[in-house]
Amino acid sequence: GSEDEDDEIEDIPHDKIKQKTAQRGAVSAEVYGVWNKKEDFKPRVIKKTDEQKKRITARLSQAFMFSALEDKDREVIINAFEEKRFKKGQYVIQQGQEGDELYVVESGTLKCLKKFPGDTEPRYLKTYQPGESFGELALLYNAPRAATIQAENDCLLYALDRGCFNNIVKEAAIKKRQRYDDFLQRVDILQSMDPYERSKIGDAVKTCLLYTSPSPRDRQKSRMPSSA
Repeated sequence: GSEDEDDEIEDIPHDKIKQKTAQRGAVSAEVYGVWNKKEDFKPRVIKKTDEQKKRITARLSQAFMFSALEDKDREVIINAFEEKRFKKGQYVIQQGQEGDELYVVESGTLKCLKKFPGDTEPRYLKTYQPGESFGELALLYNAPRAATIQAENDCLLYALDRGCFNNIVKEAAIKKRQRYDDFLQRVDILQSMDPYERSKIGDAVKTCLLYTSPSPRDRQKSRMPSSA
């Protein structure tokens, strides 16, 4: 997202990501440690109409970050989301800034820009569409925003705060993202890809079950009368 997924865009060196993930105990300490026990966490509740909850629920079903949530956790997240509107040309997040929210796009489009070392101008990376999310990298890895997100037109976004993300979403998201990233790194053509770009491919990966058609012999067996 402009600041969050751009965060993802953030050029976090891959060794840093691996180090952070390897220190999952340290990450967990932030979430479940003595000073921030999950059972003591009080998520924010922002009043919403049934129609707003319905729209957010539909968007969450499209977003990688929230696909592994249990129903009760999803309800907490829906209550914690805050609607935010941005005008055409307005920046949602900016590269290098600290990030404390992630965003899910309800309507409008936003462009993602990233300034790489040696560049004088930021490069266009992608356009975020309704149903996509951005900004979670800064929250996942406690890193600055990796990219800049700018509204291409008037946009309606749903924003989730760091506290709710850390306590409800973070652990499942880290495990799922790392599992896909470890797999994608073994694909030769993707090894030189920027971690942010590879994370976007990982987000799009879906698990598929493949079934083989029964052989003629098996079909013949299935037509034979049962002895029972």
